[in-house]
Amino acid sequence: MRVVLPLTAVTTATLLLVAVTGTTPAAADRNPDGTPLVKVSHGDPYAKCTIGARSPDSIVYPATEVEPYLSVDPRDSKRVVTVFQQDRWNDGGARGLAAGWTTDGHTFHRSTLPFSLCAPGGADYERATDPWVSTGPDGTVYAGGEGVDFTKSTRSALLAATSRDGGRTWHHLTTTHVDEQPFFNDKPSLTADPIRKGTAYQVWNRLDNDPPGPGSLDGPGYISLTRDGGRTWSKARPFVATSSVPNTQTIGHLIVVDPRTGTLYDFFDRITYADDLSTVVKARYQVVTSTDAGHTWSAPVTVARDTSVPEVDPNDPAKPLRAASTLPSPAVDPGTGTLYMAYEGSDFSGGKFDSVQLVRSTDGGRTWGTPALISPEGVPAFSPSIAVTERGTVALTYYDLRFLKPGNATTLPTAYQLATLRHGNPKLRTERRISRIFDWLQAPFAGGYFLGDYQGLVADGKGVRAVLTETHSGTPQNRTDVYTSRLPTRGDRQAGDVSTEPGRR
Repeated sequence: MRVVLPLTAVTTATLLLVAVTGTTPAAADRNPDGTPLVKVSHGDPYAKCTIGARSPDSIVYPATEVEPYLSVDPRDSKRVVTVFQQDRWNDGGARGLAAGWTTDGHTFHRSTLPFSLCAPGGADYERATDPWVSTGPDGTVYAGGEGVDFTKSTRSALLAATSRDGGRTWHHLTTTHVDEQPFFNDKPSLTADPIRKGTAYQVWNRLDNDPPGPGSLDGPGYISLTRDGGRTWSKARPFVATSSVPNTQTIGHLIVVDPRTGTLYDFFDRITYADDLSTVVKARYQVVTSTDAGHTWSAPVTVARDTSVPEVDPNDPAKPLRAASTLPSPAVDPGTGTLYMAYEGSDFSGGKFDSVQLVRSTDGGRTWGTPALISPEGVPAFSPSIAVTERGTVALTYYDLRFLKPGNATTLPTAYQLATLRHGNPKLRTERRISRIFDWLQAPFAGGYFLGDYQGLVADGKGVRAVLTETHSGTPQNRTDVYTSRLPTRGDRQAGDVSTEPGRR
């Protein structure tokens, strides 16, 4: 759930075991370059759940799966866990979160994440949102998310659970932080430390609008961490302050770790509003650094200006879309420590629409280069995800609208693209489509036609693995599904690739 403007207690649960709720051989399709695209989401484990209606205007979209993320076991690339929202509501969150897991890279099984009352043995929250997953060097899988209430209370809580069998079952359900209005916790992510066994970090923004009303917004970054494999988590504490500038919040916190040095980098967007909170005065992406495993953090360094504009159907701007504006996607080169951040911005369209942009730092985040255009010139593009392979190839995935024709206000043809940059060089860019062409306007409507505030991409040895959402036309009881694919990133020209220089299609 992304809340830009807002609507302490810590509890730790003991062992919770959630049984596998479904086992379904994955259906395989072929993306345009012939790589298998495997369907992850099968069935609806929460179809009979009646919890969570906020008002007569609340609409649940059955059998919808949106906002996926994924993780690959660093010891075995065939062991993959994906997570996603199940049964999205129009006015916030979903009936619950679900997971798909595999031990062979192809056949996915289903389990339920215990983050809402709809899940067997789940936490005491009416809805859940913001699924995240990360796997540590010992194979421990950490899942995170948010539990929210709308009717019996106004709580929002950060939740975590772990799996030691590759996503089949989930243990150690923990509430790392919980608040009631006028506080709201939002956009958590979770990162397993790649070199410190048993260590993981959960970060998010905590919105404070107390007393409620204009001029009182504060949205610092918060962190909780585990050093015992998810059995216990530390008391949540602020680590990125915003109180020095009135009406300022952070959003999109995400930690990446340099495996050579153990240095932590937390990326986020810092947004300052006018006194009446109606307009953005300033927005910029920043990064803070920790060299002691999260104990202390540096002062923020600005990475790039946030120049994103409203996400809309270009042929009918009255139809809002909902993608990844304000949310950075960072990565670190495991061999050199070069840092990258992909994001939505309008620098290359004169402020007309968002494209996928990329910046990088070769000095540990102290200074950053100018933005490079990654998506095609003249084409709106959304929801970038980034990963860097062992060989230093930078991979980015994103949705774009290149197939939309002028005058078509009935459908919104959309496709998911993979761009690869050998050695991180935009001049050595290749691109290929990895999804069907589908109609974005078939997605559930939740503050915009909603595929998710993010999609997922992780390095997988010498390649990458992507997870994405596609829509179906003419199936209102099954509007979306989640798919995954392992993709080579050799950097060599392949059939169907388009080699480009920046700014060329």
